[in-house]
Amino acid sequence: MSKHERSSSQTDELRHPHTKRAKEIDAHTPLDELKEILEDAHKVSEVKTVLHWFRSKDLRINDNRALDAASKIAKENKAPLITAYLYSPKDLEWHGTSPARSDFIIECLRLMREQLSEKHIPLAIIEAPERGDKTEQIVSFVKNNDVSHVYANLEYEVDELRRDKKITVQLKDAGIAVELVHDQTVLEPGVILNGSGGPHKVFTPYHKAWLSKISSSPDLLDLYSDPEPNEKSVLSKYRPLFDTALPSLPENKQFGSKDERDRIRRLWPAGHDAGMARLEHFVTNKLQTYAETRSNPAKDSTSRLSPYFSSGAISVREALNMARKQNGGSTDFSESSGNRGLAAWVREIVFREFYRQVVVITPHTVMNLPQNLKFNFVQWEDDKEGWEKWCGGNTGVPLIDAGMRHLKEEAWMHNRLRMNTASYLRNNLLIDYRRGERYFAEHLVDWDVCNNTQGWEPSYTVFNPVSQAERNDKDGEYIRRWVKELRDVEGKAVFAPHERLSKSEFEKLGYPRPHVDFNETKERAVARYKRDLHRADP
Repeated sequence: MSKHERSSSQTDELRHPHTKRAKEIDAHTPLDELKEILEDAHKVSEVKTVLHWFRSKDLRINDNRALDAASKIAKENKAPLITAYLYSPKDLEWHGTSPARSDFIIECLRLMREQLSEKHIPLAIIEAPERGDKTEQIVSFVKNNDVSHVYANLEYEVDELRRDKKITVQLKDAGIAVELVHDQTVLEPGVILNGSGGPHKVFTPYHKAWLSKISSSPDLLDLYSDPEPNEKSVLSKYRPLFDTALPSLPENKQFGSKDERDRIRRLWPAGHDAGMARLEHFVTNKLQTYAETRSNPAKDSTSRLSPYFSSGAISVREALNMARKQNGGSTDFSESSGNRGLAAWVREIVFREFYRQVVVITPHTVMNLPQNLKFNFVQWEDDKEGWEKWCGGNTGVPLIDAGMRHLKEEAWMHNRLRMNTASYLRNNLLIDYRRGERYFAEHLVDWDVCNNTQGWEPSYTVFNPVSQAERNDKDGEYIRRWVKELRDVEGKAVFAPHERLSKSEFEKLGYPRPHVDFNETKERAVARYKRDLHRADP
């Protein structure tokens, strides 16, 4: 194939339902189906043993809504509280979870187990060797441990909702109560309605309504209590649960070396305490100037809390409570409050809430389909050389290469770079955006399917990586840090060395020529989208 030849092939990871099926799923969402089943799933009077089921998005014992509810009913009825985490190695494969995120989750579990053990509460690991084993393993665990009540926090992705639907049906049939609650967001997805009585689908009015609601209802930020300790007798009664081993990661989900593991763990120490320390440092030292500095990737001005939010190691309520303290106790997080830095940071948190709302009301977006279904009919290129250069940070475009090399070294990337690298792959290389989305999942420590799918949503917007670098990395500090070939390039030539240096000067650098011409490929992308979307009939 030539490098610009179109390809209609799909890998297993990129398969998706037909767009008409996507519309059917959106019309009657998995969350709606689960809610119908849950309506009477909690009507069990006798309390024997209470289970809190941790998911990979609520890995904390502090301010955990479902855990608090489980602890309260156990305490009121003098019943033991046990906790469990369902581990499926095939899930890591299916979702493309990176070694960095996989390790972060295991370390969070280890730290939580220590905290819970001090309260005589076991954290058992339930292993499902195959993805299809999850329902059977959970139901068996519940029955074998005489559990009468199961509590968990909701996950909003389609696969997870379908899993919960199957499990809830079986537990209900067995006379076991199930309570699933909203905890990932401050405001439950769908509760803020637009003028037509439906959920907001556009961010700006959603953001405005969100700010108004939080300002008028500060109790929404109230924190939930830590779990109460069990009686010491639980230690002997449930000894096998206390003794279950932490999960062993598949070889391809482990770090390539001890040095890599140690480096990533230093950058991203797991657990609630580490997350709260990072939060406090950010709010105290960086929040005030965040609005002015946040888009400059050379400045360490962002919170770097994304791995803690995506794993639930800290809660959004905890973050906003600390912001409230910095705001004189006020929950007015708008720009009119006078604190531009705080308003800009909270806006990013609201984006996270909005993305979950988008997934709830248009669930097809987490099924390898674009929100605008017409983009599913775009014919993408099969540019193998371009793909390899993008992954390796060798496209010949300094800002793009800096971002991709940064990702490889730290398992993280500044948001400004995420937008630019995604735009370059999708628009200038015309490579199926889903491949880039998958690549990010396989490398990011903070991978979050709701954020990731929305961040990769295709559109007509094409970022110019040279002007983006000149605007946001004005001194070229970020590029020089990550692209070693350009460290000695002076002035603005660092942003486009092939165009701004003489031929001999450029060749001495050992840096690749641009793989494609920006202007030509921008025009190609816009023309392709117009043609293919015009023909599309989703």
